[in-house]
Amino acid sequence: MTNLTLNGRIWLETTSGDVTERFMGIGRLELLGHIQRTGSINQAAKAMQMSYKRAWTLVHSMNQQADHDLVITQTGGEKGGGTLITAEGEKYLNHFQALQERFQQFLRDEISRLPG
Repeated sequence: MTNLTLNGRIWLETTSGDVTERFMGIGRLELLGHIQRTGSINQAAKAMQMSYKRAWTLVHSMNQQADHDLVITQTGGEKGGGTLITAEGEKYLNHFQALQERFQQFLRDEISRLPG
């Protein structure tokens, strides 16, 4: 077979009692990256063609699961407020991005090992 590909996804989960929730995956990573670049949940949502409500729900979920907020919002001020990725958020953003890169390399390595 000449057209084989190997695909997969990786994500981090948290478990509390009997409840397991997704904490970080490729979509949340992308959302954090857009927030970091734009300083806005609304602009990040638009860039991902996602509703603001969905983006806010994802941010809220990550903040609730983490030991410290990953994203903080600021209201008012001269520039009208905005959204910031915290130092904790940057740690997760950088770590998960590196994890994704290693995972993609793993998939490339494994497909190259297939007979053919």
